[in-house]
Amino acid sequence: QLQLVESGGGLVQPGGSLRLSCAASGFSLDYYTVSWFRQAPGKEREGVSCISGRDGTTYYADAVKGRFTISRDNAKNTVYLQMNSLKPEDTAVYYCAANMGFYYCSGSVIFENEYWGQGTQVTVSS
Repeated sequence: QLQLVESGGGLVQPGGSLRLSCAASGFSLDYYTVSWFRQAPGKEREGVSCISGRDGTTYYADAVKGRFTISRDNAKNTVYLQMNSLKPEDTAVYYCAANMGFYYCSGSVIFENEYWGQGTQVTVSS
């Protein structure tokens, strides 16, 4: 079965950290450009970060720039989202998605994707 599986979400206090993982199953993530999205209750889905499948260049939304870091380990067929200095407004379901047709992020996340994960809940609360 070809799918993306997110993990690593949970409950964390403000100022804390989490690392989300996006693992591909049934296919290789090599050369896929991978994006992270999030959706909070009652809000539209928003793009968070992107990493190119060609050269590893990255994109971050202004809301997370300087706090989140996206990376990939092709040997583990996984993309990560390291989230530091978390704020209550980061609370959302986080999704990863992959697209082979877009080589680069080009200043944005990629909204049209061939594969989507099921999401992982991140809750930032004291």
